[in-house]
Amino acid sequence: MSATPVPDTARRLPEAERRLSLRERKKLKTRTAIRDATYRLIKEQGYETTTVEQIAEEAEVSPSTVFRYFPTKEDIVLTAEYDPLMEDLLRSRPADEPVLESLRWSIRQSLALAVADTPDFEDNEMRIRLGLMASVPALRSRMMETMSVTGGLLCRALAERTGRDEDDLEVRVYAMGLMGALLEAMIYWAEHDYQDDLMDVVDRTLATFQNLPRTS
Repeated sequence: MSATPVPDTARRLPEAERRLSLRERKKLKTRTAIRDATYRLIKEQGYETTTVEQIAEEAEVSPSTVFRYFPTKEDIVLTAEYDPLMEDLLRSRPADEPVLESLRWSIRQSLALAVADTPDFEDNEMRIRLGLMASVPALRSRMMETMSVTGGLLCRALAERTGRDEDDLEVRVYAMGLMGALLEAMIYWAEHDYQDDLMDVVDRTLATFQNLPRTS
C-alpha cells in the first residue's frame, strides 16, 4: 500500500484549528490509550472474550473511565476521534466555497491529522477496525447507530453553510448519503487489500457527489 502523505497544511494549521487540537489533546491521549489496550487484547484473545474490566486494567484506568469515554465496548472500536474536528474544520472554510469542496478539504484534513497523530494509523488502526466491523455482528449493528450520530453532526454543519434547516430532507439525505459512501469506500479499500492510497479513495468517492446548493 502506498503511504498516505501528511499534507503540509496538517502541520501548519491556522491558529484556531491548532488551538482546537491542543484543547482536546489530553482527552485524545486517554481515549487512545483505551483503544490501544483494546486492540492489544483483541489480538491476543479475540473480541468476544475481551471485557471492559480487562481493557481498563490494560490501559491503567478505571472501568468507569472507560465507560465515560465509550458508552459500550463496541464504541471503543467504532468511535472516530476526528468526527467532531471535521465538523469544526468544515465551519472554518470560506462561506462562499462550494460545499463539496469544503467537505473534501475537511475530510482530508481529518484523515491527515489522524495520520500525523498516529503514524501507523492506516497500517494498524484502520485495518483492525475494518476487519472487526466486517466480522463481528454486534459491531455492524452499533455501526449503524454511530453513523446516524455522525450524520447528525454533518447535517448541522451543512445546514449552516447552505442556509437550510438541518432537518431538511435534502440536508439529511446528503449527509447520510455521504456517510454511507465513505463507509463503502473503506470496505472497498479493505477488500482490495489496502493497495490504493486512502486519500485517493476518498477523492474518488467524493467525486460521485454533486454540490449541495445554498438556498437563494
